[in-house]
Amino acid sequence: MKNYIPPIFITILVLCFFQCKGQTNSTNSNYTFQKGSFDGIGKFYKGREISHVMGYQGINWLERPEREKEENTSRLIKNMNIAPGDTIADIGAGSGYHVFKMVLQVSEGLIYAADIQPEMLQAIRDRKKKEGIDKIKVIKGTEKSVNLPENSVDKILMVDVYHEFSFPVEMLTSMYKALRPDGKIFLIEYRGEDATIPIKKLHKMTEAQAVKEFRANGFVLQENIDNLPWQHCMVFIKE
Repeated sequence: MKNYIPPIFITILVLCFFQCKGQTNSTNSNYTFQKGSFDGIGKFYKGREISHVMGYQGINWLERPEREKEENTSRLIKNMNIAPGDTIADIGAGSGYHVFKMVLQVSEGLIYAADIQPEMLQAIRDRKKKEGIDKIKVIKGTEKSVNLPENSVDKILMVDVYHEFSFPVEMLTSMYKALRPDGKIFLIEYRGEDATIPIKKLHKMTEAQAVKEFRANGFVLQENIDNLPWQHCMVFIKE
């Protein structure tokens, strides 16, 4: 969900600025508040400022033709080793870009497409209906919960979205409950260690920062699959 093409970048930043104000109200001791950057909401978790959410107005950017080349999404799907019977949740599914790729591999399973924006979810419903797909279940999440049944999913995918969560602790707690005992989280984030990647700083994460946050919420890093052009593919499991 990153914007490095100037016209799109400017448009989405403006939209996000107005959309995300008011999300920082919290008395939770997990978070600190201070004057933030233009790209952030002034709310911090373990030293990381949380970024603005990309609004549904950026949906065309999610579906851009060059995305496969830039992110090698096909390789990402292969990294997940999807089995026909898997139940997978795409958290922050957006337009469903990855959902419609994964559903082709779950002939006996199910894909949950979860997002907090009704417009994104409607786009998924429309395409699901148009293509006659019955293995996708649309889920309206909240800022604090993925709204999935307990012990219901084998794999969770988050692509360039975790850094936008206004309540990462609460979200990770809800994912922990939804994940089966041997389940995995695939965290995809642009590599914060690489300054040459043309993505805004708050839209990247380092492996060290991700490990710090996930470990605090009951997860350990199983591996970081280093085969994507610009992104980490970090695999977390329950501790």
